[in-house]
Amino acid sequence: MGNATITTVRVARGLSYLVYAFVLIALIILVLGFFLLLFGANPDAPFAEWVYRSLARVMAPFRGIFEPVKLNGDSVLDTSVLFAMIVYGIVGMLLSALISWLTERLLALRRRHESATETRTPVAA
Repeated sequence: MGNATITTVRVARGLSYLVYAFVLIALIILVLGFFLLLFGANPDAPFAEWVYRSLARVMAPFRGIFEPVKLNGDSVLDTSVLFAMIVYGIVGMLLSALISWLTERLLALRRRHESATETRTPVAA
C-alpha cells in the first residue's frame, strides 16, 4: 500500500508541475501582450504577431468581459488582459501551495515507508 500511495502522490505532483508551468507561460504571454497592446506595437512584426496570436489563445475564456479602452494612436488598454493576469496569478499561487503540500506529503510518506521497512528488517547481531 505504501508504494502505491507514494506513486500516486508523485504523479499528482508531476501533473501539478505541468499545469503550473502552463500558468507561468500564460502569465508571461499576458504581460508581453498587455505591454505590446499598451504601446501600440505593430501587429505585422513577427514577434508581436506571435505574441498577439498566443495572447488570443490564453485570453479565450476572458474575452468580452471588459471593453478595451482606446488610447492615443494604436495604443489600447485592455482591462480584460489585466483581469486574466489576476486570475492566472491566483491559480498560480494555488498551484504553488498544492505543489508544496504534495511535496510535504511525499516526504512524510517516504519517511513512514522507510521506518516501516527498517522495523521489518532484522538487525544482524
